[in-house]
Amino acid sequence: MKKTESGHPDTDLALAPEDMQWWRDAKFGMFLHWGVYAIPGRGEWVMFVERRDVDEYRKLADQFDPKEFDARAWAKAAKDAGMRYMVLTARHHDGFCLFDSNASEFSSAKTAAKRDFVGEYCEACREAGLGVGLYYSPMDWRFPGYFFPDMYRKSAQAMKEQCWTQVRELMSNYGRIDILWYDGAWLAHGGIGFDPGRRGWYQETGADASATWFWEPEKLNAMVRELQPKVVINPRSGWRGDFDTRENFTGDMQTDRPWEQCDTLTGTWGHIPGRPMRSLRSCVQLLAVVAARDGNLLLNVGPTPEGTIEPRQVRRLGQVGDWLAKHGESIYGTRGGPFKPGPWGGSTHRGNTVYLHILDWPEDTLTLPALERRIVASRSLEGQTVSVHQADNGIEISVPPPDRESMDTIIALELDGPAG
Repeated sequence: MKKTESGHPDTDLALAPEDMQWWRDAKFGMFLHWGVYAIPGRGEWVMFVERRDVDEYRKLADQFDPKEFDARAWAKAAKDAGMRYMVLTARHHDGFCLFDSNASEFSSAKTAAKRDFVGEYCEACREAGLGVGLYYSPMDWRFPGYFFPDMYRKSAQAMKEQCWTQVRELMSNYGRIDILWYDGAWLAHGGIGFDPGRRGWYQETGADASATWFWEPEKLNAMVRELQPKVVINPRSGWRGDFDTRENFTGDMQTDRPWEQCDTLTGTWGHIPGRPMRSLRSCVQLLAVVAARDGNLLLNVGPTPEGTIEPRQVRRLGQVGDWLAKHGESIYGTRGGPFKPGPWGGSTHRGNTVYLHILDWPEDTLTLPALERRIVASRSLEGQTVSVHQADNGIEISVPPPDRESMDTIIALELDGPAG
């Protein structure tokens, strides 16, 4: 075991590429933000934003008894959408647990519902053949030590101990977990911050302001690795994780390290009634631009207080699934490139095949940079007429305007060797 400059353990926790293969090939997952915050219906940050009294907020758990909750219906919606994994908020920043925890009474198992929703969810995911993902927030707004760790050190330490206990429970009590998705490892005040050089969250203490670890994320995730050796971990615990997370933005192409974009179907994470919803075109193009940049898309829905996903959202997800049923070969199991994405769209590839995702035709002809490989065949995934001309200085692609798809014209180029 190596040591960092600060003297703390630095174990090599990252998964090997072969252990990440399934996740990178999956490309598309469902995010679910659900908890007592669904009752007021003003988003998952309602406790913090509205400065709700802790004791008053706790009373929401007395109302949280979702009789219509059916984890299999959630899994079916994800499956019908063409998603390959799911991630559920086992506990958000408000501290309410959707599982039975020895470290907290503020849980669905010990309040009105008397149910362990995480357990039901995990079973449903596995039955549907979906990867099982759990979201967990280390921090908790109910602890004064979150806001003023210098003033309430015992409280901050108790919050940390709760985190360790609950992560251990989640990794021990529900069988194989495929994804651990941390969030909220920051502390708001009191010299708490993140230093990439230390690769973790720290707390400044003493007159010399020397750095000491607060969350001890590498030790925490070493425990996780012992319990779940192959779980895919995101970076928001303070440790760099197995992949990068981008929230609500796509950014540039990244092929040197796996990454995932988390985004929303309705512009919000927790349930807010009546929110405008992404069009099918927006969903398809978001998936295409993320895949063309070599990322995964984790698309969020916020179930209702009754435990259901809004029917209109289920229908939209089903439409995405219908599109993937026809065009999934250009998404699943692919990598971004070889062409750099641009205003026109982007490309994915697998083996000898390059898939052009043309989202916006620049002119009558799309001109792309030259390839070292020779194009031996071309086809449109919708069967339209395609003209491809390859020269030493570039490639020209054309499809008659009536044959272009309004969402994504996908053209497969078969090369005389591997595209990547």
